[in-house]
Order: sequence, then C-alpha cells, then structure tokens
Amino acid sequence: MPNIKAAEKWVLQSEKRSERNKSAKSRLKTLYKGAAGAGEAAAASEVESAFDKAARKGIIHPNKAARKKSRLAKAVQRGPVAPKTAKGRARKK
Repeated sequence: MPNIKAAEKWVLQSEKRSERNKSAKSRLKTLYKGAAGAGEAAAASEVESAFDKAARKGIIHPNKAARKKSRLAKAVQRGPVAPKTAKGRARKK
C-alpha cells in the first residue's frame, strides 16, 4: 500500500480505469466476432464505429483499431461463415 495519500488515490483511480477498459475491450471482442461471422455490412459499420471510439478514448491503440477494421472488411467481403459441424468418431468396443 502506498505511503502517500495522493498515491493511494492513484491506485484507486487506476483500478477503476483498468476495470472500465477491460469491459470495453471485452465488448469490442464480442462485437468483432459477431460481425466477422455474420458477414453483413450493417453490422460491420457498427463495429468499425466502436473501434474508432475506443481508439479515440485511448482504450486501444489507433493502429490496432485500423488493423481490426481492415480484417473485418475482408471478412465481410468473403461473406458469412458456415457453422462448424461436429465430426463424429467411431468408438472402439
């Protein structure tokens, strides 16, 4: 624990910020996975906006936002991804 009163406040502030950033990053990942799998342009534009906002607020690096947006655009161009089917294995008796 810090000895200086201001340092105690910094610890509390950084914990609060890191918690907020963690939830924002988690939300971005969820949005990205949903839009990349769907392959819809409407969903992609919402995700691109979310990445821009996160980069502007300093939650993620601007280059990371650009990279994710680029990869998302490629995924939308390819189209929707079919769900994976489970491969059944024959059991030995």
